[in-house]
Amino acid sequence: MAFIRKKGKTKMMYFGSTASQAIGAGAVVALVSGRLIAALNDTDNSVIVGVIPQAITSASTAYATAGTPVAVEVPVEMNVVWEADINATTGATYPLTTTSQGLYMDLCTADTGLDIDKNVSTKDVCFCTGYISGLKGEFVLNIGPTSHTNA
Repeated sequence: MAFIRKKGKTKMMYFGSTASQAIGAGAVVALVSGRLIAALNDTDNSVIVGVIPQAITSASTAYATAGTPVAVEVPVEMNVVWEADINATTGATYPLTTTSQGLYMDLCTADTGLDIDKNVSTKDVCFCTGYISGLKGEFVLNIGPTSHTNA
């Protein structure tokens, strides 16, 4: 369960960590008070910056010390495509289908930034561009200051 870049240009940028904040590798991350957190299902699109390639665990310096620089893969062009998972719990009831292409979806309520809830479209963080299976697809992240929202 992670976001993996498939197509498009990105670059590594470094942002300060949040103390005592574990984040899984491949999680969508956001900046809150100038520090990284895993993007939550209700995180505003405009503060989401990209995907963290390496996990922050309790054994990491970034976990112990706030402000430790952490690499984030940030899209530098429109429509960068990421492969991502649909949450297994919600996906059992609401699996991805070929007709899911073109739909907006939110990050899962598990609040890890690692997977998508196909049945929710409030923040519209993920735009489905390809079907792989009922629990996996290709998505464009609708993030940053110019992101589309349903306001």
